[in-house]
Amino acid sequence: MSYEPIFTLFCERVKESIQAGTFAKLTLAKTIGDTELKNIYFRLVLNEDNTYSISLTSRYKTEEIESIHALDEALLVLGTYIKNPFLTALLFTTDNDVTFKVNKKNAGSIIEQEPTFKNASPVMLEMIEKGIV
Repeated sequence: MSYEPIFTLFCERVKESIQAGTFAKLTLAKTIGDTELKNIYFRLVLNEDNTYSISLTSRYKTEEIESIHALDEALLVLGTYIKNPFLTALLFTTDNDVTFKVNKKNAGSIIEQEPTFKNASPVMLEMIEKGIV
């Protein structure tokens, strides 16, 4: 069984959290072995024209690299890092924490837990205030 259909559901949850105004944070973690790339952080960025983009910050052992993407493009980029080298994606919303995991048999799963964050990200709150979402 492949993890891709479950990862697609996880991506839908990310989109829903942004549309609902509950998005707080998203990160990829738990690498396979000791890798140069340690984390990837997914954050909302408000553009001057009142649209939003996604900032992907890749944290390596010695540096950080930031790239800006449209939402769908950012999710595609994240997908390329699943099992290469990350096994876990964590979505934090004000409703719940959603964890996507891939096991050794290549199967994906989604686990929901109580929310870690009580407030959406500052950019999310600004987007709500401006009526962008």
